[in-house]
Amino acid sequence: MHWPAVALGGALGAMVRYGISTWVITISNHKFPYATVAINTPGCVVMGILLVPTVKKAALPGEMRSLLMIGFVDAYTTFSTFSLDALGLWQNGHLLMALIYILATVILCLIAISSSVWLTRLF
Repeated sequence: MHWPAVALGGALGAMVRYGISTWVITISNHKFPYATVAINTPGCVVMGILLVPTVKKAALPGEMRSLLMIGFVDAYTTFSTFSLDALGLWQNGHLLMALIYILATVILCLIAISSSVWLTRLF
């Protein structure tokens, strides 16, 4: 059964996300959502790294995929927060900052996941 693995991974991912988010907020200004970018980008790297051994090569058991990819990484990354941050910037009249945030996040995350998949396939 995968439910316990998802629950454990989700709890761990959420706690790591909270810790990193809290830390980034304390060292940055509060106008730009740096914490969300700082979480989503490495989250995409980790997801890309995990994709190859768990899904493509089936080198890890299904429970490990549930724990790591569905539980940990999905709880760790913050797409809903990303969307909320972008909407907040937009609604507060920071249209250019919202556009930069959306483009930077999507581009960085696509680069992160594609690079990590490519590198993981090399090993």
